[in-house]
Amino acid sequence: MEQKHALPVKDFTPYKEKKGEEYMSEDQLAHFRDLLLAWKRQLQEEVERTVHHMRDDATNYADPADRATQEEEFALELRTRDRERKLIRKIDQTLEAIRKDDYGFCEQCGVEIGLRRLEARPTATLCIDCKTLEEIREKQRVA
Repeated sequence: MEQKHALPVKDFTPYKEKKGEEYMSEDQLAHFRDLLLAWKRQLQEEVERTVHHMRDDATNYADPADRATQEEEFALELRTRDRERKLIRKIDQTLEAIRKDDYGFCEQCGVEIGLRRLEARPTATLCIDCKTLEEIREKQRVA
């Protein structure tokens, strides 16, 4: 599930641009690399917690209602972890883009995605205009 707060990582400091700094400078790339690695670590810790929780709390309840409740809780946790696993894969792809010096620019039109947008969604590959157009097209296909 996508994070809804300003930064995807708890207690992470937003980047402060230096006057005249070039977009996607070494400092900015390092900032986003650190942000992505911290986010990935956080997600991996959640996966670990889930594994321990499911192993430790797995009880064979005699009451079918209790058993069904536990199974539904586990199924919900597994769906959440599956989304997070996909997100970890996307984080890895983004880290690779940083390594290749191909981060921060829209895949469709080539313009700067922008520091604030990338801090809100570090795995973004589209500028806000291209993303908006993509969402409009998706709505038109569904309707």
